[in-house]
Amino acid sequence: MTTVLIVDDQPLQRFGFRMLMESQDDMAVVGEASNGTEAIRMTAELHPDVALMDIRMPGLDGIEATRRIVSSGDRTRVLILTTFDLDEYAYAGLRAGASGFLIKDAQPEELLAGIRAVATGDAVVAPSLTRRLLDAYAEHLPTPGPETTPAQDPRLTSLTDREREILTVVGQGWTNTEISTRLHLAESTVKTHVSRILAKTGSRDRIQAVILAYDTRLVEPS
Repeated sequence: MTTVLIVDDQPLQRFGFRMLMESQDDMAVVGEASNGTEAIRMTAELHPDVALMDIRMPGLDGIEATRRIVSSGDRTRVLILTTFDLDEYAYAGLRAGASGFLIKDAQPEELLAGIRAVATGDAVVAPSLTRRLLDAYAEHLPTPGPETTPAQDPRLTSLTDREREILTVVGQGWTNTEISTRLHLAESTVKTHVSRILAKTGSRDRIQAVILAYDTRLVEPS
């Protein structure tokens, strides 16, 4: 059973989400919050698998709420809802630690699939869309010092050469199937490498690994 906390300042929106999720045998809504402050408190109390997080809310917004929930170390994963697929806040949400994002007019089955994916640790955003998002907001990336290279970044030092190669192409938007085909590896081997990369770098999921690849300049914005 996947437990979900709905966070949205619109009562009708929360009602719609609740009705959809309660129609599923494998989902349970454990609470509703109308702002970021309530979301943080209820996450700490209820420990849901997924917080379905709106961005624009009065008071504490969804970005800061996401940041605080993730930094608390709680097991809850955050799935952000945005108005547009390249919403200016979506990048900030992913940087804050969200495990993915969907647009609010997504089909019901897409939302349900997204919740299930996030609950199991997968990324929701398609690799190509992730790259578009990061490229669009590349100016938000920190500027590296003149002497900083990927080889020197402490987050990458424990990676093998193969793992570094795979992290680079993950950052370029390749799927596991594409990595398997182009690098002549079994897909199960690719999945193992990706899992090890996430563990070694402390990345919560594939999206955070993509952000790491950009941060460390393994991948340069196009």
